[in-house]
Amino acid sequence: MSGYLSSVMDIGEMLLKYGAEVSRVEDTMGRLCKAYGFVRSDVFTITSSIIATVTLSDERSITQTRRIKERVTDLGRVARVNALSRKICAAPCSLKELQAEVRTIQESPGVPNWLNLVMYAMISAALSIFFGGVWMDGCAAALSGLVLFVTLQFSATLKLNSIIQTMICSAITALAVLLLVELGIGWQPDKIMIGNIMLVIPGIQFTTALRDMINGDTISGLLNMSEAVLKAISVAMGFAVVLIVGGG
Repeated sequence: MSGYLSSVMDIGEMLLKYGAEVSRVEDTMGRLCKAYGFVRSDVFTITSSIIATVTLSDERSITQTRRIKERVTDLGRVARVNALSRKICAAPCSLKELQAEVRTIQESPGVPNWLNLVMYAMISAALSIFFGGVWMDGCAAALSGLVLFVTLQFSATLKLNSIIQTMICSAITALAVLLLVELGIGWQPDKIMIGNIMLVIPGIQFTTALRDMINGDTISGLLNMSEAVLKAISVAMGFAVVLIVGGG
């Protein structure tokens, strides 16, 4: 039965890692444990850890802990995990089939980098113009959005702290904006930068933190909120330092 619990932990880990709120993780894992015949299940989840204890029919207990070291937003994977959990609750499959289903989701390809690159440029340009920039500012925002994406991807390979990573990438992007304005590509640095800033503001994480607290998961909500606020501050500091040094 420990194999079933391990697979249920894999499902909970994917939900938490890819952006689901804590209440969804605990509810899904509880339902899966019930579907596989565990007499009782107790799941405790915070932003970086999952602890699950299940009781078997002979009153023996099994406890497993899973440390979550990385969190990214991939709501497509969250949707696939939800579909799998509903399928299992309706008709539980064997352990091998469950492990195969979990492995398929884990190994499924994410959004290709080229598409992310294009979207960073398009969103930066659109937001820059939306907040009052002209078309030249939109072009500059698109180019600096490309710089932002490349620096985020490169810094991710260095395994930096997420707060430090966000600050460094923001500073490099702000520097790129000032250089583009000096070259005549873009006229209003503030309108250009706001298009880039909106890409790294942790809005989804902030919303998830509020949902956790509303659902009664105060500890997870506060932890998530604290991290979101720190990331927002690091974004502001990254841009502000370059503007101050550059005389902006």
